Amino acid sequence: MRQVAIFRHNLFRLSEPFITQQAGRFRRYRPLYLGRLRYGAPPPGAEAMALEDLAPKLRFLPAAWHLLSASPHPYLYRLEGQRPDLIHAHFGVEGVYALPLAARLGVPLVTTFHGFDATLNPLGLLANPAWARYALRRGRLARQGSLFLAASHFLREKLLAMDFPPERVRVHYIGVDPSAIAPRLAAQEEPIILHVARLEEVKGTQFLIRAFASIAPQHPAARLVLIGDGKLRKSLEKLAQDTGFADRIDFLGGMKHEQVLGWMRRAAMLVLPSIKTESGREEGLGMVMLEAAACGVPGIGARVGGIPEGIAEGETGFLVPPQDPEALAMAMATLLANPVLRLRMGDAARRRIERQFDIRRQSAALEDIYDELLA
Repeated sequence: MRQVAIFRHNLFRLSEPFITQQAGRFRRYRPLYLGRLRYGAPPPGAEAMALEDLAPKLRFLPAAWHLLSASPHPYLYRLEGQRPDLIHAHFGVEGVYALPLAARLGVPLVTTFHGFDATLNPLGLLANPAWARYALRRGRLARQGSLFLAASHFLREKLLAMDFPPERVRVHYIGVDPSAIAPRLAAQEEPIILHVARLEEVKGTQFLIRAFASIAPQHPAARLVLIGDGKLRKSLEKLAQDTGFADRIDFLGGMKHEQVLGWMRRAAMLVLPSIKTESGREEGLGMVMLEAAACGVPGIGARVGGIPEGIAEGETGFLVPPQDPEALAMAMATLLANPVLRLRMGDAARRRIERQFDIRRQSAALEDIYDELLA
């Protein structure tokens, strides 16, 4: 069995289950997770190597040194002579740092772009020290990387606009596993408006809170549940207080993937009102929308970035203009008032996942792509 090194600086984060879910469906390739730091446990039986293991008592020191140097030597030392058949970096930032390692090992480098790495403008990237090298070396990655996978057609167009070679840029949806996510029963549904996202500007959470406040008086049983954490949490909690409906707006923080799925099965809808920020950042696709759809839950999303690829307008949910709390409120109220419509859209969403976003088929297709590179 061939081996693929899955390269991500911060391994096993709660917000990124899609990385291990994809690799966990491989049949012909054995994943080896490579990164600087661990933020969780690897999947059962999976092999993982992190630079923090080089100095357990000073776990951030090797990571900081690699951030500044981008030297492949710490990873070569951790590999102890092992040579994976190829490297698959998740996010363009990782692609830049994995490039010297792939060159040293003499193996192909695949890089998947998920969102900010294809939309954030150079000044936005340079504002974060962890992304500065990527901003300065992205052109080298475009020239020397073996293959680039865009998580949506929207992101592919963004990469082409940055002069990535068209013949080496493909769209590849990661997908979700409908065999592992059973459609929920109608009796499980509650009047919950669910939002699963990092609490950052690009997610548009403030517009969702305002929209909920405008329909809360007409729907006294409805609740807004926010899963996720981030730098805007305090300001969003204050906004919830200012609306007068804070007792019906729940901030639950970050949760494990299984817990998130549990909330999805209870929700009447999942809402993703993302925006395009001044720095250019946009949503790449919206994986949580696909997971909710697999549960049989309709979605409401902003017509921005790759979100329209995850929602079939009028069939599996609604698309609304970004930064428009009135339109968002109208779509939410429409679903709250129409249980038959929610059921019909939820069923259609589940069938669409089975047709277009089944992670088992998508991961098999990814292994075929690996085979092409190694042929």
